[in-house]
Amino acid sequence: MDLSPPAPRKLLHVRSVECRGYAREDGLWDIEGSITDVKTYPFESRFRGLVLADDPVHEMAIRLTVDDRLNIERAEAFTRRSPYEVCPSAAWAFSKLAGLRIKGGWMNEVKERYGRAKGCTHLLELLYPVGTTAFQTVFAYREHLLREQGLPEGEAMRRRGPPTNSCYALAEDGPVVKRLQAEVAKLKAAAEKKKVEKKEAS
Repeated sequence: MDLSPPAPRKLLHVRSVECRGYAREDGLWDIEGSITDVKTYPFESRFRGLVLADDPVHEMAIRLTVDDRLNIERAEAFTRRSPYEVCPSAAWAFSKLAGLRIKGGWMNEVKERYGRAKGCTHLLELLYPVGTTAFQTVFAYREHLLREQGLPEGEAMRRRGPPTNSCYALAEDGPVVKRLQAEVAKLKAAAEKKKVEKKEAS
């Protein structure tokens, strides 16, 4: 199923957001994000003069270095294009995010350190997809390694920390979580049975 056919229209603005996750050789993880805004028409800017169509209005990037529990070890940001001369200066305060942990509600803590006049709105917005990219990078890859060792999906998710109730699909009383919980219970029962058999044999 796709979106419904649109009414006749003209494209005016394109925002592109890209996020990437990397496993570092030192055991940490780098999560990077970039954001670009372009207009399809030229316009005058007091700071930049004539901004041509497809010339970025915003062009920014961030990097969070995190550990296995998504504790932020280091945070940095860079602004290449912006609407005002002072905008790049907001990037230096991004380092204040070091020490926070990416978890449920973490953006409230971010806003205390980097919100409103303390930081850049667009760098702040970029943290939302970068945060979920961190989950997708770290926990998914750890689960992948566990499954390569022969663990079934449910046990691998349990060990890496399943985000129960984090979305519709992973609702605690939903079919996906119930199936995974049943898988884990079956695995535990088999391990317990093996343990009893071994004890009786000795």
